[in-house]
Amino acid sequence: MAKKDKDGYFWFIGRKDDLIISSGYRIGPNEIENCLLKHPAFNLVAVVGVPDKIRGEVVKTYIVLNDLFKPDEKTKKDLQNFVKLKLVAYEYPRIISFVGEIPLIVIGKIKRKFLKNKGDEAE
Repeated sequence: MAKKDKDGYFWFIGRKDDLIISSGYRIGPNEIENCLLKHPAFNLVAVVGVPDKIRGEVVKTYIVLNDLFKPDEKTKKDLQNFVKLKLVAYEYPRIISFVGEIPLIVIGKIKRKFLKNKGDEAE
């Protein structure tokens, strides 16, 4: 999927099967991942949509932190605010899971389908 800007340029959003639909908004996980990777806290990040009874899906982020940051509520809030300031507000991750590793395929791409199918739901 792609979008066209006002100057006529096309921008890659992501694969349709990776698209997150939350409260009617279409959200591409790549945009959020690229935003978050600009924050100094990360070694690796993956974004997926998880089922939510009210919104359809919500943005969930799996994060491998570097050693300078702690996996606590302060870090979560900081990361959510970072996304809110850089992107539109509805794209911020409502759920953040700090993990030791993120599953990748042989060429280094994130196994989003694996993360999405873990059966997680929004609290």
